[in-house]
Amino acid sequence: MILDEDGQKMSKSKGNVVDPWEVLNAQGADAMRWYLYTASPPGQERRFSAGLVSEVLRNFTLTLWNTYSFFVTYANLDGWIPDPRKEVKYSKLDFWLLAELHELVRNVTTAFENYDVLGATRPIEGFVNHLSNWFLRRSRRRFWKSESDDDKDAAYSTLYEALVTVSKLLAPTMPFIAEEIFANLVKNVNPQAPISIHIADWPKFDEDYINQSLIENMGLVMRLVSLGHSARNQSGIKVRQPLQEAAFTTSNNTEREVIKEYAELLKEELNVKNVRSLNAVGEAASYELIPLPRQLGQKYKSDFPKIREAILGLDAGKFAKDLLDGKTITITIDKKDYGISPEEIEVRMQAKEGFVVASEGAYLAALITDLTPELRNEGLAREFVRRVQEARKQAGFEISDRIHLYFTASDNLTRAVEEFKGYIMMETLSVEIVSENSSDTLPNASEEFDGETLALWLEKA
Repeated sequence: MILDEDGQKMSKSKGNVVDPWEVLNAQGADAMRWYLYTASPPGQERRFSAGLVSEVLRNFTLTLWNTYSFFVTYANLDGWIPDPRKEVKYSKLDFWLLAELHELVRNVTTAFENYDVLGATRPIEGFVNHLSNWFLRRSRRRFWKSESDDDKDAAYSTLYEALVTVSKLLAPTMPFIAEEIFANLVKNVNPQAPISIHIADWPKFDEDYINQSLIENMGLVMRLVSLGHSARNQSGIKVRQPLQEAAFTTSNNTEREVIKEYAELLKEELNVKNVRSLNAVGEAASYELIPLPRQLGQKYKSDFPKIREAILGLDAGKFAKDLLDGKTITITIDKKDYGISPEEIEVRMQAKEGFVVASEGAYLAALITDLTPELRNEGLAREFVRRVQEARKQAGFEISDRIHLYFTASDNLTRAVEEFKGYIMMETLSVEIVSENSSDTLPNASEEFDGETLALWLEKA
């Protein structure tokens, strides 16, 4: 049963009937197919509207297409073409993506063989999200650097394999975009390849690539990064502003080792100078345990008052972690043990002064928010870079164009630019940066931010 977007039965009298051809013409057949495959399990009612189909375009199709476009743009700039005979020296990030890719092939293949529609589609969305928002974002500098080395080749090889494999997995469900990607990435560079993706071999997975430990560790890192960004959002401090430290609470010692192993990645993602595990749960936040009368009263009846009193007298920091981790705690009253589950106690958290925190279950991210003059200057330099990059785009410069950069700015910003001149030149492809302008032309950009003023003039080198 196809319902409208509000869950109502479609009826001409209600005026909520959707003409499928309008959706097909506006959003495309692939987006409409994908929505119907992924909206709900077969046999269940599903809602339908042009707006719901357009979400497929925004959240999935465009993410895949932009990743594909990024690859094509930079591969063409570097003249990179796949060479199956060449040995590739993969990084840990590459091995992680390949592990997820081969696991995806295995799972989607099994789902198709068992007529599991959701299992054959939804996992591809998750993979494409990781491909775009983690692998590609973490690898941008590998593609941007001017020299061609083994690391850059590995980045291209990994992204290429992922895009070609995903196109094959999508062939039964999004046949047109799959054909387009395959034709350009495979047929265009290999005349011996099948004329169409729809007669190409189905991809095979290699169990040797499916490193479950690596997948889980990177999943933990992504979770901690997400919590770190949530803490930043609470503080109102921009991502471009470097902070002194990020500290984390995890559920066990093995995960503490993951923080050490991936410390550099966490630093870059959260833009902090130091990363560590918290020494104790209460180091960055204080906790309060609130017994819930309805749940505990129904369970323990006349014993509830003394249980409530005992809970309020507990060392909250000692028990909070277990409760947030979903574990039941035991309290002893008059030599009798009582098991208290997480659903029977509310754990309230308050960040300590100088910290901003975000938590999810037993996991917590704490950022130190005090800013030194050095950190402030680095933040200004990063904001300066963003303005130059936007001015480059507005001026119509190519990605690889080098520029002469002239600027006038307030005193604080000028000092920050001088202090981080090398970093700015590398990021903006500037051959020189001059803190004055002798031109009579209007600046490419002029604005105020963070109490600073800036005017920019750009010339192609």
